[in-house]
Amino acid sequence: MKTYDVTALGELLIDFTENGVSAQGNPLLEANPGGAPCNVLAMLNCLSKKTAFIGKIGEDIFGKQLMKALQDVGLETRGLKKSRDVRTTLAFVHTLEDGDREFSFYRNPGADMALEEEDLDETLIKDSRIFHYGSLSMTHEGCRLATRRAIDMAGESGAVLSFDPNLRESLWGSLEDAREQILYGMAHCQILKISDNEIQWLTGEADFDRGIDWIRERFRIPLILLSMGKEGSRAYTESLRVECPAFVQEKTVETTGAGDTFCACILNYALEALLPGEGPEEAAESGKFFEESCRACTEEQLREMLRFANAAASIVTTRKGALRVMPKREEVEAFLAEKENR
Repeated sequence: MKTYDVTALGELLIDFTENGVSAQGNPLLEANPGGAPCNVLAMLNCLSKKTAFIGKIGEDIFGKQLMKALQDVGLETRGLKKSRDVRTTLAFVHTLEDGDREFSFYRNPGADMALEEEDLDETLIKDSRIFHYGSLSMTHEGCRLATRRAIDMAGESGAVLSFDPNLRESLWGSLEDAREQILYGMAHCQILKISDNEIQWLTGEADFDRGIDWIRERFRIPLILLSMGKEGSRAYTESLRVECPAFVQEKTVETTGAGDTFCACILNYALEALLPGEGPEEAAESGKFFEESCRACTEEQLREMLRFANAAASIVTTRKGALRVMPKREEVEAFLAEKENR
């Protein structure tokens, strides 16, 4: 039996988010643990899944804070390495009036970029049912090679591969390079979570369905999820397209972590409803089984999946930060029940 439900590789950093102003009128910044892959894992832990993280932090006060945060929320940290030479990556997040964000990264270099192939724990990667990755670990050669090697290891072990491009344009030397690496990520995944702005940028199609068609013409991805912010989300399988509205909150604080929360809930549904058991024979055939399960999905199943994911993401938009404030399953279910009773 595989030990971990999901192992994720990528960036772990400090998000400095605005939290009021000082007596002098200066913005006060709160140092929140963040990074999309770990946000995904934190939500999965709240849904009683066993998770592990692979990445790199600096041997500094922020690295210590991040290590403690991951341990506090229950993530396996043996794949988290430390760099003596490079400081922990920092991101300063400015929240706009509509709750959206602007990022300023201090990552030239940052410790997450220093991950190398020799840092990878092969046993950990192969002991996972799902392997999740993004594109920020592909921005530079060393971490790019490590990411590609980890993808190969996970694929060889029979894990289902999940990819969230999570495009941050300022972190790339060129957008052409970003495009090339994101296409590589798509070429290897069975689950793709992509946002509205990312699909328009990648495909050049203003219409989302045409953008999905563009992807499907190039890659055989059994399950594609499209997040559209306040407009809700969509799920695409080989034969179905299902849309579910968002739960828009009047008390939205910020949208940091909402997409990661959504992604985690999709992976949780895959683990519970679309993947086989955990024995060695089942694990070896999990990719094939997953593809067949997606093909057999009904509209009702996909709508149920999206509705839960949208609700969890909505809850997170009412809270500062993400990794430490993910909702439990019971909270999401209570939220949905309240909406149904109105």
